[in-house]
Amino acid sequence: MMIRIVIAEDQGMLLGALSSLLNMEDDMEVVGRAKNGEEAVRLVNELKPDICIMDIEMPVKTGLDAAEELNGKTDCKIIILTTFARPGYFDRARKAGVRGYLLKDSPIEELVNAIRVIMEGRRIYAPELVDIVYDEESENPLTERESQVLELVAEGKTTKEIAAELYLSTGTVRNYISTILDKLGVGNRIEAISRFKEKGWNK
Repeated sequence: MMIRIVIAEDQGMLLGALSSLLNMEDDMEVVGRAKNGEEAVRLVNELKPDICIMDIEMPVKTGLDAAEELNGKTDCKIIILTTFARPGYFDRARKAGVRGYLLKDSPIEELVNAIRVIMEGRRIYAPELVDIVYDEESENPLTERESQVLELVAEGKTTKEIAAELYLSTGTVRNYISTILDKLGVGNRIEAISRFKEKGWNK
């Protein structure tokens, strides 16, 4: 049986190389190539492949957003192939029903093997990621409201603008911000934003 594959990757050279390498396998055929998450969702719905290999950082729609959108709506099994060994990303991927999560520096044989194993109904996660998840607390420590405040800070809004948007007093917003800095263990707003994004907690 031929395994039909869609690849979503915004780096053209890598997209071409991956397609060529997988097409060399007797039981695999790359039927579609996408440059962003939105194209990936469209191709999966149109072509109904067995497997979709997805990068995370892509324009228009990230691989994680695409995986979340497809979750439960398709029989296509999703494999995330990324350079990012981040617990927050991995956590989101698992919740989105992703069957495989591999790092781009893995040898091609590992990806080929993972595709076959996933087709048998199993899941494959890079060992480095599983270690990180157990080493670090990957849950977002912020409450929903604190996350909301930090998202607005990340958009460049001032304390006054955030207060107006969330119907709070400026004093309350300042309290939220100091709680956020404490919880994330950082010294200022810029560090808080980068820690939040690095962990993959921003939706």
